[in-house]
Amino acid sequence: MPHLMPDTGPQRVIAASNFAYTIGSGLYLTAGVLYFTQDVHLPATQVGLGLGIAGFVSLIVGIGAGHLADTYGARGVYVGTLVVRALATAGFVLVDSFWPFVLAVCTATGAQAAGLAARSPLIRRYGGDRPQEFRSYLRAVTNIGISFGALLAGWVVQVGTHTAYQLLVIGTAIAIGASAAIVLLLPPVVPVGHAAGGPRWIALRDRPYLVLTALDGVMAIQFKVLTVAIPLWLVAATTAPHWLISGTMLVNTVIVIAFQVRAGRAIDSPAACGGAYRRAGVAFLVSCALISLSAGVPTWAAATLLIAAVVIHTVGELWHSAAGFEISFALAPEHATGQYLGVFGLGAGLAEALGPGLLISLCITWGRPGWYIVGALFTLTGLAAPLAIRWAERHEHTRQTPFERTEKAASG
Repeated sequence: MPHLMPDTGPQRVIAASNFAYTIGSGLYLTAGVLYFTQDVHLPATQVGLGLGIAGFVSLIVGIGAGHLADTYGARGVYVGTLVVRALATAGFVLVDSFWPFVLAVCTATGAQAAGLAARSPLIRRYGGDRPQEFRSYLRAVTNIGISFGALLAGWVVQVGTHTAYQLLVIGTAIAIGASAAIVLLLPPVVPVGHAAGGPRWIALRDRPYLVLTALDGVMAIQFKVLTVAIPLWLVAATTAPHWLISGTMLVNTVIVIAFQVRAGRAIDSPAACGGAYRRAGVAFLVSCALISLSAGVPTWAAATLLIAAVVIHTVGELWHSAAGFEISFALAPEHATGQYLGVFGLGAGLAEALGPGLLISLCITWGRPGWYIVGALFTLTGLAAPLAIRWAERHEHTRQTPFERTEKAASG
């Protein structure tokens, strides 16, 4: 990265808040599934089902939170989502059976989805000329925070005691609460509201954008490969040491820290997004094939295959993430940024809803053949994305306000 700190004060506040938040994310993403299966002793199938239900909940709240941020101010709405998630995460220590788990994880996941939508107007307001590039910078910061959290989570997994897992949960909640406090240092953002004469829920009428959201959501299941499928596969199907769970997460985060901003600069147009989605799908297919081969081989071979798979997977992740940042902002009108990014967040909610259960059913329960099916799904999604992007570009006029359409017609 050309510089380690953003250019402006508000950008630094957002980055600092993001850093605190993602230390907690690193703790939870690396060992959260193992907390519920190893310490709470919930069956893996129940954990997958609960995470899926939580994903469906997140589908509902993201658009509403984005609309609230556009209408009433993004800072206050975003802080509220962080507080709710911190409290819900702390509630994980009280979980002792399936339904309390579902309640807690639905609240936390819903608040997470709402926060992503509510934060989008802040990124557009303070992100400079290309908020997409600042979003890539934030993702690099995200992975620095995740790497710290992953190191701590590695200790938790290796110790494996009830106290260690409880500390993991409390530490996650504290980090998210600190993130909320930092956001309060931002200047308030004046609400934009919906455009006069235009529909209130414009994003839900934008069919090309909805198709892109669905495709990105299917591709976003790839994030669950690292946080759900690989930890369970490593423990159940390979002879690799358990500390490698943290190792794979660290490999991923180091690559993202080093190259996400560069990838974001290279993908600066809708056409470039299409190519990036296509390449990402192929990379995920190769990665899934290598993971499948790590079962039934000596420890050193399993570890080597898993690390190689994570490297290739992360390259695909760079392309996928940069394409998502670019296309979601490029197609979102400024007056409805929160709403549009809330809709695009439906893709992440789709991944939360379907990803864990799908990966556990195919890759863990079925085994090696499931990995090839998942890889093929990513590849086909990547091939479909350029077609959807071209369709969305042809319907650009539907995102303009009546005033903008009249002005463009007059100038043309």
